Amino acid sequence: MTDSSSPTLRLRRLATMLRRAREEAGYTATQVGNKFKWSAGKVTKMETTETKRIKADDLDKLMDLYEITGAEQRASMHALAKDARQRGWWSKYKEVFTDRALPDFEAEASMIRTYEAQMVPGLLQTPTYAEALLLGGRFGNPEIIKKKAEARMVRREILTRINPARFRAIIDEGALRRAIGGPEVLKEQLAYLHYMAQLPNVDIQVLTSDTGSHAGLCAPFTILDFPDPLDLPIVYIDTASNGLFLEEPEDVEAHSAIFGDIQGSALSTVRSADLIIDIMKSLESPS
Repeated sequence: MTDSSSPTLRLRRLATMLRRAREEAGYTATQVGNKFKWSAGKVTKMETTETKRIKADDLDKLMDLYEITGAEQRASMHALAKDARQRGWWSKYKEVFTDRALPDFEAEASMIRTYEAQMVPGLLQTPTYAEALLLGGRFGNPEIIKKKAEARMVRREILTRINPARFRAIIDEGALRRAIGGPEVLKEQLAYLHYMAQLPNVDIQVLTSDTGSHAGLCAPFTILDFPDPLDLPIVYIDTASNGLFLEEPEDVEAHSAIFGDIQGSALSTVRSADLIIDIMKSLESPS
């Protein structure tokens, strides 16, 4: 089982706590920097996670200045700084993930909502489907492709671990009919999708091809929510070169509204499960 902690999320939480403490104490970032004779922008970088490692003595200076005296709160902030320096399981897959990777946020997500139009979402893929999907791109190193598929399988553990993430997926019907890897691979994938749809923490809805115009005629996206109020939701959009993270509240709100609209256009979870079975049957060879 993979570690369920997120170094980036811990750093993000600590940065939020420092910014709020500074504002409550009535200081500007410049005033704090000047007081400690720090380089320009050091305080701002701490508060925006540009600084990946916050030294213990620097943290003590800030907490003293902001009059954070509670032993429990100080210990909690030091623990966040320490956790932020840890490396997640995805660091073993340096060929696959960048420094700011989606699994870093998935690790502590309480709710994940995803809309996918072209393929089965990564968290619901089988090994053979994932490998076939990756082979469909530009010619690449077979070992790298194998590593990518393997990493994708490790990601899936967040849905079956103790206290799993809640997962809501809306998948376009075309993605379920696209014969990635051939009929047998697709059939296996659909069977796994049907199995996952029966888990209490997983909801799968299908957006049928006859829906016509709908709110999902945009780039696929994922919204991640977290249990701690200090960890604001984040939107992830996959791109050809690297993933894009959107953290501004208006961006999250806009994508949440779009997801709700797409959900309203999709089949119910029960009817979606029936459609998945129907597509599986259509792949069976005639007797």
